[in-house]
Amino acid sequence: MMATKLASIHRFTTDEYERMVRLGIVPSDSAQLIDGRVFVDGSLWRFSTADYYRLAGAGILTEDDRVELIEGEILDMAAIGSRHAGTVNRFNALLGHRLGGEIIVSVQSPLHIRDGVEPEPDIMVLRAREDFYTGSHPTAADVLLLIEVADTSVGFDRTEKADLYASAAVAEYWLVDLGMKRVLVHTGPMPAGYARVETKDVDDSWTAISLPQLTVSGTDIFG
Repeated sequence: MMATKLASIHRFTTDEYERMVRLGIVPSDSAQLIDGRVFVDGSLWRFSTADYYRLAGAGILTEDDRVELIEGEILDMAAIGSRHAGTVNRFNALLGHRLGGEIIVSVQSPLHIRDGVEPEPDIMVLRAREDFYTGSHPTAADVLLLIEVADTSVGFDRTEKADLYASAAVAEYWLVDLGMKRVLVHTGPMPAGYARVETKDVDDSWTAISLPQLTVSGTDIFG
């Protein structure tokens, strides 16, 4: 799966690239910076998860960079507008109220899928864990429900992101399409994608398969 099809690869400055080389994050003898992207032996360089955190530790990536690691590529995430942020806040409050202390609601935090793949979904409903995942990031097995809220990134979230979550066996993925005021409910993960995708509109209500105590409606989400 090529993550770059519908998303923008993060571009580095010459100074940032030179720091990567000095730190040994990219090979000094065969790497080059072309249009802000790192290439090694003519191919786009794919960063490991360890590389990704070394970039952050060195200040090459900062908290101001809205990025995520997908298939070894560091991708810029879409800016969060007020409608997106408000929908995430509404979902967070709804889940906390209806599920209480049975679960952990994680907002825009990393999900470790495999080396080189660490997206940051808008919302994850996680199995409760004593350390609240301070010891390690959650994996797909910890996720009861994953939610992405999309305003300008619908295409990427509906295709590449859906395929990624399905291949990792995330049991249920909801894509909230703000423009169309609908939710695409993905279930039945398989290596090639989700077996079932149902469209839920404003007037519909539905229950999460892994959380039978959670029933939501379109009006809960869109107001």
